[in-house]
Amino acid sequence: MPDLSEICLTMLAHKPDFEVRLAQNDADLRRAQQLRYEVFVRELGATGPMVDHAAGLERDRFDPYFDHLLLVDRARAGAPVVGVYRVMRDDQAARAGGFYSEGEYDLTPLKASGRKLLELGRSCVHRDYRGGTGMRRLWQGLADYVLEHDIEILFGVASFHGTDLQALREPLAWLNHHHLAPADLRVRVLEEYYQPIDLVAAADIDEVAAKKAVPPLIKAYLRLGGFVGDGAYIDHDFNTTDVCLIMDTEAMSQRHKDKYTRAKAPKGRQG
Repeated sequence: MPDLSEICLTMLAHKPDFEVRLAQNDADLRRAQQLRYEVFVRELGATGPMVDHAAGLERDRFDPYFDHLLLVDRARAGAPVVGVYRVMRDDQAARAGGFYSEGEYDLTPLKASGRKLLELGRSCVHRDYRGGTGMRRLWQGLADYVLEHDIEILFGVASFHGTDLQALREPLAWLNHHHLAPADLRVRVLEEYYQPIDLVAAADIDEVAAKKAVPPLIKAYLRLGGFVGDGAYIDHDFNTTDVCLIMDTEAMSQRHKDKYTRAKAPKGRQG
């Protein structure tokens, strides 16, 4: 499943008044699924067994078990949901029969760590709000959630658009050579889906081009000290190539912790 980030900046005719909060009812969840449909299905061509094209909803069986962070613009009529992020703790995953990512990855190293886990997914921002403060506000809301629940390890699949591994070989290899997770946290793509990402020797990579080809959301995770798991998963429904990102909150620098945590006076907020 993709976790796609901001693509472009569209100038708004108003100054947003952002609020970040959890979905509180079925109506809130439906609004999140409508935004996901707009981004993942209409813009990026995704599909899936539970996508409702008639109602314009991108959904799956895990939605009832996740918490859904909503980015709301209170300055617009109806306070529309303009950004979403769904998050699942260990206890929620137990009720769901497992984490979403377990359909792609063997999460044994994380589950055996004895540490509190949080799975991230379905991150997106409405096209009109990309390139501004919206995603930052979502990340600050996520940081609040992590602190409230004493989360120690964050993880989730993040995506490159497209399924041609040869076209993505340099950025994938750059991730493998420079940002591979330590052995005790290194999840691996399930054997039947495993695609190697060490397709180019480190010395042969054009690092400038490789870094440029890495999606902004993945770069943001890396700046926070994130790592990638072993291998890539081809998601044909979403037309993406997925890697699993892992972040150990203890390993984050204080500078980055300060950047995404906040006092109760918000500034302005990621995809």
